[in-house]
This record gives sequence, structure tokens and C-alpha cells, in this order.
Amino acid sequence: MMHTSASENKQILMPRNLSKLLIVLFILLCLSVVASLVFGSRMITWSQLLDGLFHSEVASHEANVVRQRIVRTIFCFMCGAALGVSGALMQSVTRNPIADPSILGVNTGASLFVVCGIAFLHISSANQYIWMAITGAIITAIFVFTVGSLGSGGATPIKLVLAGAATSAILSSLVVAVMIPRTKVMDQFRFWQVGSVGSGSWDTITLFIPFLAVGLCIAIFSAPALNALALGDEVATGLGVKTGTIRLIASFGGVLLCGAATALAGPIGFIGLLATHLIRLLIGLDVRFVIPLSAFAGAIILTIADVCGRLLGSPSELEVGIVTAFIGAPLLILITMKAKMRAL
Repeated sequence: MMHTSASENKQILMPRNLSKLLIVLFILLCLSVVASLVFGSRMITWSQLLDGLFHSEVASHEANVVRQRIVRTIFCFMCGAALGVSGALMQSVTRNPIADPSILGVNTGASLFVVCGIAFLHISSANQYIWMAITGAIITAIFVFTVGSLGSGGATPIKLVLAGAATSAILSSLVVAVMIPRTKVMDQFRFWQVGSVGSGSWDTITLFIPFLAVGLCIAIFSAPALNALALGDEVATGLGVKTGTIRLIASFGGVLLCGAATALAGPIGFIGLLATHLIRLLIGLDVRFVIPLSAFAGAIILTIADVCGRLLGSPSELEVGIVTAFIGAPLLILITMKAKMRAL
């Protein structure tokens, strides 16, 4: 009887529309892949697409374009997944429905360390970028959470957002202060700062994989404890969850994912907000489902935004960071108005 009851409880916890959502996400994923390979400054026909995908002996310009776009698409998926999961973790840790790496200042912290690395340490490789960005992201996250926790009530949603906004403004000023006297640094940094997936390569993907894998593992194993944390610290402690430890571990996973993606693609904002909020609206607040589905949603959203940027900026391209900002900023205003800064 107890076994049956446990099974029923498991079924109750499963989102009823999960299977439908998975089908929709799979279809969108396939469509975004095709769109990413076909659309751009040079449009690709179906025969040229098949040549590029399956006929390695074909060395036409169009076939080579398809092969280059394969790398770009994979890199785009990885960055989108990392940012989507990072947003889900940060929202769960802070119990804040509008928490996002860009809103909490984590992206700006990564940017500051990268520009300082370029200016003072003369870094130039992706491997150097990634460690500088992760270091900056971690330090910034610790600072924002510390400031947001000061005073009565602890780390409330409004205090965290205000702390993140203030920190981001200060760090942005420091980035400008470092760049302005150094023309060479400005030239090297400004292309990275906009946020683009066009620089992706097989070497970049190989470098990204370990950080993505570790971050995703942390997120998945933290999910049950984060569900308990959503009930409040006292309830979570009663259920045997070490709240301080789980916040630290989950935050590290989110910052690791965000820092790695930011280092390799630039500070792309709002993906974590868009993906996670959409998934929460569709299936609810269960972090065990929100995290993996946010990875898929983030990958799809970033890929579609990249395709839109290529089409809007043709014959050149509009960087994906600009496109996501245009989409994300109005959504942030809408969410803030509806949520009224309530905790999750």
C-alpha cells in the first residue's frame, strides 16, 4: 500500500503537459538547427545543405558554408543551454523570478576581468579568457549576494536586483575606464563585449565541454535540494537540507556555466531569464524539470536569435547579444510588473 502511495505521489509531481512540451521543444530544436544552417548572408538550398552535411567530397563554397554553420550551431546550442541552466539555478538559489546573470551583474564582472586581462596581462587565447571570466563572475556573484543579504530580511528579491544593478553600473564604469586610454584594448574588447556566437570553433567547443558538463551535473544533483529550499529555509532545514551549502554549490554551478559562456561568446544577456521563465510558466516550479528543460529552451532561443541577427543584419550580421537585449528588456519589464518582485 505504501509503495502504491509513493507511486501516486510521484505521478502527481510529474507535470501533466510534460510530454507535449518535450515534443514541442524537440520540433523547435530541429527547426532551429535547419534555420541556422540554411539562413544567413548567403542562403543555402536543400541540395547544398545535403552536400555540406553528407558529402564530404563536395568542396563548393556553399558546402563549406554549411560546415562552418554546423560548428556555429553546436556552439550556439551549448552557450544557450549553459545560460538557460545558469538562470534557472540563480532564480532557485535567490528565490527571485527575475534573477539572471546579466541582471545580477555577473556578466559585467566577467567582462571587467576579461578587459583587465587584456589590458594588464595581455591575454588573447580562449583558455585565458575563460579563466579570467569565471574568476570575475564568481567574485561578482559573492559580492552581490553579500550586499543583497545585508539588513533585515536577508537576501530579498528586490535587494538582490538592486545590488546587482548597482554593481553592474559600477563595474561597467570600470570597464570603460580601463578601455578608454588603451586603443588596442578597446579594439580587441569591443567585438567580444557585444556578444556573438560567430567566433565558435571546434577548439572553442572542446574547451567549453568540461565546464558545461560540470555545471550541468551540479545543477541536476542540486535540483531536489533546491525544491526543498523553495519551501523556505526552516522547512528545508527540517527536511535535512544544508541551506548554506546547497546555495553555495548551486551558485557555483550557475556562475561556472555563465562565466564559461560569457568568456567564449561575450556577455549575452536575458537568455536565462527568457528560457527559465517560459519553462516555469508551462510546467510549474519543480526544479528537477525546470533545469533540463531550461537548457533546451535556452539553446533554442539563442539559436533563433542568432538566425534573426543574421537575417536582420544581412549582408553582414547583427550580433546575437543585441537581438536578445531587444527581446529580453521588454519581457523583463512585463515580468516585473506582473510578479511585483514576489519570491518564487
